[in-house]
Amino acid sequence: MTVAVEAGLWQLDTTASTVALQHRTMWGLVTVKGAFGTVGGRGEVRPDGSAVGVVTVDAASLDTRSAKRDEHLRSADFFDVDHHPEITFAVRSAELRDGDTVGVVGQLTVRGISRPLSLTARLTETGAEGVTLSTEFTVDREQFGMGWNQLGMMRGQATITATLRFVPTTA
Repeated sequence: MTVAVEAGLWQLDTTASTVALQHRTMWGLVTVKGAFGTVGGRGEVRPDGSAVGVVTVDAASLDTRSAKRDEHLRSADFFDVDHHPEITFAVRSAELRDGDTVGVVGQLTVRGISRPLSLTARLTETGAEGVTLSTEFTVDREQFGMGWNQLGMMRGQATITATLRFVPTTA
C-alpha cells in the first residue's frame, strides 16, 4: 500500500483525537486507566513526505473516574500541574516506513523534564480531509520525576495510547 499525504500545515482535530494512559498499581493487581480531556497539536508535512510537529496535553485534564485519585495525580507527587500544566511531545521527524507504519522520533516533556522518545505509529486513515495515526508506547514515570510509590504499590511502566487525527489547516 502506498500512502501519500499532502504537503502543508495540519492541525489536530481535537474532537476525533484521544490520549489515554494506564498503569498497574496495588502491587500489580489493579490497572488504573485514564484519559486526557484536552489535547492539541499541529504539524507540517514537508514536500519530501517527512513530518514535524507538536502534540500538547493539558495535564490537569486527566480523568480516571475517581476525583480523589485525579486530585492526587495533579499534585506535586505526580504531574505537578500548578508548575507544569502541559505535557508536550515535539516531533523531530516522522517518516513513512513499510506500508502504513510511521517511525516517529521526538522529545517528550513531562513536569519540565525532557527525554528523547522514538515510537512507531500506524496510519489508520488517510485522505484529503484528514490523516489518523494510532500508537501505543510505554514510559518510565520515574524518568519524569514521578517517583511517588507508597509501600511499593506502583511498579513498572505506564502505557500510553493515542489516536490522533490531523486535518489540513485552512489558513
